[in-house]
Amino acid sequence: MSEATTLRSWRGVTPTLGERVYIDPQCMVLGDVELGDDCSVWPMAVIRGDMHRIRIGARTSVQDGSVLHITHASDFNPDGFPLTIGNEVTIGHKAILHGCTLGNRILVGMGAIVMDGAVVDDEVIIAAGAVVPPGKHLAGGQVYAGNPAKALRPLKDKERAFFAYTAGNYVNLKDEYLSAAEG
Repeated sequence: MSEATTLRSWRGVTPTLGERVYIDPQCMVLGDVELGDDCSVWPMAVIRGDMHRIRIGARTSVQDGSVLHITHASDFNPDGFPLTIGNEVTIGHKAILHGCTLGNRILVGMGAIVMDGAVVDDEVIIAAGAVVPPGKHLAGGQVYAGNPAKALRPLKDKERAFFAYTAGNYVNLKDEYLSAAEG
């Protein structure tokens, strides 16, 4: 990991990493960002905490090309919206998360967009390409798809088990990358 270009301070605030975090050399993590233990950030992902904070829980993976940002405070939104992501969240390739709140054990499908002020409860699947509009609340235990995202059906037991599986899979993969970098 080339910390000089990958991890960047902004206005005197440097990203904070938990234990055993993998940050790919071809991504950027900037400003007021905290990553929990065993997180992974993959090539071309951007996590930009420049005008508000970003907090990401343990065992969460941010996959290739994803963009994670905030909503700044302004006359239109006096408090802005930080970006908050829970534990065991898998953020698929090229997803966009902007000033929203995600709970624990969530799968954000490839190319999905979750917009400002949206709140996603625990144990949710957001299908590939889905768009969660500003301020929308997604109740836990459901699969959501479409634009705008709508509940399709309740999660199946096999899908609930997949949350821990996929989080563990990315923990194992990032451990391989960390070992290769040390060797």
